[in-house]
Amino acid sequence: MTPSPLLFLLLLGLVGAQAPVDLRTAAAMAAGLCKTRPTDIVFIIDSSRSVRPSEFEQVKVFLAKVIEGLDVGPNATRVGVVNYASRVKNEVSLKTHRTKAGLVKAVTKIEPLSTGTMTGLAIQFALNVAFSEGEGARVKSPDISKVAIIVTDGRPQDNVKEVAQRARDAGIEIFAIGVGRVDMSTLRQMASDPLDDHVDYVESYSVIEKLTKKFQEAFCVSDLCATGDHDCEQVCISSPGSYKCACKDGFTLMDNGRSCSACSNSATDVVFLIDGSKSVRPENFELVKKWINQIVDKLDVSDSKAHVGLVQYSSSVRQEFPLGRYNNKKDLKDAVKKMAYMERGTMTGQALRYLTDNSFNPGHGARPGVAKVGIVFTDGRSQDYIGDAAKKAKENGFKMYAVGVGNAVEDELKEIASEPTGEHYFYTADFKAMTQIAKKLQINICQDEDPCECDSLVKFQKKVEDALQVLTKKYILFNK
Repeated sequence: MTPSPLLFLLLLGLVGAQAPVDLRTAAAMAAGLCKTRPTDIVFIIDSSRSVRPSEFEQVKVFLAKVIEGLDVGPNATRVGVVNYASRVKNEVSLKTHRTKAGLVKAVTKIEPLSTGTMTGLAIQFALNVAFSEGEGARVKSPDISKVAIIVTDGRPQDNVKEVAQRARDAGIEIFAIGVGRVDMSTLRQMASDPLDDHVDYVESYSVIEKLTKKFQEAFCVSDLCATGDHDCEQVCISSPGSYKCACKDGFTLMDNGRSCSACSNSATDVVFLIDGSKSVRPENFELVKKWINQIVDKLDVSDSKAHVGLVQYSSSVRQEFPLGRYNNKKDLKDAVKKMAYMERGTMTGQALRYLTDNSFNPGHGARPGVAKVGIVFTDGRSQDYIGDAAKKAKENGFKMYAVGVGNAVEDELKEIASEPTGEHYFYTADFKAMTQIAKKLQINICQDEDPCECDSLVKFQKKVEDALQVLTKKYILFNK
């Protein structure tokens, strides 16, 4: 079935959208490459007196646009709508409308209740009634998702924490959308984990439509390998709505299920040297921390394999934590998230000297005889000379990666990076594109075997014995 031009425009976000929709995803959806997984979705919408009639109309437009992106049907996605203020009204039951047209028409007829804000009562109603089999919800199953999307603009007049927990415990995934002067702590109490994915805020109802894309994509089952929406380092193998990773010949899939290693003896000391100057800005610094943790996910962090240290610099240098302090990914990533933003200047040369003189020193947790990797991130020109320190790092045998964003100077990045520089330096103009750099940055360190180690001697002895056996056979055959 060919999608209608109107649907295509809606998916592209060109009909009243406040923010551009990702064209690849929208085109895939319009072309029928994207279907929604079987889901029971209940919208829980606040129509208290603080929501003006014109604003309530904008909420209904938002609902209609999300519904347009769903694969609505008895065996696909079913949609219900709960309207609440001081009381609760079941406007659309999960069993009532089985077509998009019927659903959208029903949504347009919803009227605001215009009283108080009993959000806890509304969640309890959804749990007891809207998600009941009598109202069209399907029996609990791993193959069918249950989702509640709450839209509110105020502080509830009742308790939401316990009832939201009961709903989550019952298998309902909760998204919380706050508008205007909403109480953000309440949104976090209601929403499912991770909160970054389940809590959204918009300044006013006039821009709530910009969340359309998120919720169309949230329920979209596509060929994630084809669209590039995966974390596989080398090979992506698609399955309906999911994927798994594999590796090329000669590589081994690591424990994280995404990264590939060419080495079995890859003990490595990795130190991140992170620019925390004022030009980075707080919101971008949060993106940098997420980028660090993307790379951490690719490492085999353990006592015997990868150890990670973190240093932040601006006008001064601060060691956040040394090598070896955290030997599992959870603790390591939690420590990265807690890193506080320094601000001030950009003394990259001073930071590189600290890396060379301190970070890879045994007194700071470095292991003798283990490969050393430095990953330097900066967003601007250094305010001091970097040449000598960059040269010393490489002369000491450290493998150096340089990553620049925004106003970073590519010549400086190349000066920091190890040879071949094309594989060790990366640049992007936009902090939001750092995810792609994390995917490209490969840390595959293969250490040469130490001939003094027992294992190596055994392997060498075995090779000699095999060679002698071959020579003996040839000698016997020759002299027969």
